[in-house]
Amino acid sequence: MLPETERWFADHTWHGPQWTVEELVRAKGSRTVSVVLPALNEERTVAAVVAVVRPLLGTLVDELVVVDSGSTDRTAAEAAGAGARVVRRTDVLTDLEPVPGKGEVLWRSLAATTGDLLVFLDSDLVDPDPGFVPALLGPLLCGRGTHLVKGFYRRPLRLESAEVGTGGGRVTELVARPLLAALRPELAGIVQPLGGEYAGTREFLESVPFAAGYGVEIGLLLDAHSRHGLAGLAQVNLGVRKHRNRSLLQLGVMASQILGAALARCGVPRQSDSLTQFSQVAGEWLPDTVEVAVADRPPMREVLGRALP
Repeated sequence: MLPETERWFADHTWHGPQWTVEELVRAKGSRTVSVVLPALNEERTVAAVVAVVRPLLGTLVDELVVVDSGSTDRTAAEAAGAGARVVRRTDVLTDLEPVPGKGEVLWRSLAATTGDLLVFLDSDLVDPDPGFVPALLGPLLCGRGTHLVKGFYRRPLRLESAEVGTGGGRVTELVARPLLAALRPELAGIVQPLGGEYAGTREFLESVPFAAGYGVEIGLLLDAHSRHGLAGLAQVNLGVRKHRNRSLLQLGVMASQILGAALARCGVPRQSDSLTQFSQVAGEWLPDTVEVAVADRPPMREVLGRALP
């Protein structure tokens, strides 16, 4: 790592967050906190994620919102039953037709919430930890100048009949980390650049574009670094994160969106928005070309016509 990255890693990484909820509530003062869960067909897990955040409502957390991305199962009902406010993506910014993808839902969540600080948690977490939200808020509430806090963790690879202790985060290790090393080496100290558990200030989140789909996390990381430098970033250890692992074909599309978001923010033009993958059918390899959404949504501050603070 570069010397400045080593210094940042030592000063802005919490391997064992020790903040108590009571300490954070005192540090919070008049600031407000929104916790957002993006969800698409997560009826089996969303209620458990809501349940670990629900006890914080009224103290550390001011609103708990599940933003549904067009689920066709009982995700909305399960989330509401567990105590979250459910907002469908079509209910926010109704004059704008929604596009598919996680980035779209997180972008719209800015217009559906009011917190000065926002915490994002994926809704497909298995055995979620009640300590996730307090840990992510610690550097924002107790530090100075921090605008984006990334969670990091060990990610087991969940197979059909077993759980391997490591091996999750394949796109991180095979795409995101080499990409950052080549294009933005100052960020080599970020353990989980693509992790879905993170927190940020509304001031920052409303000031930057949101990348389409799964490019949203690396886009926010790169934009936070461009605007606020390493001093504006922090990361905390969340222990273990278990979630549904995706197939290699699904990860290929995810990787392409991540690559597109990163290249755009590093000034490298993208020559094509299509991705060709191959599947074997009856012994024959057949190509399947898909269009990969890479367009950004504009900064929410521009959409809502808000002035800079």
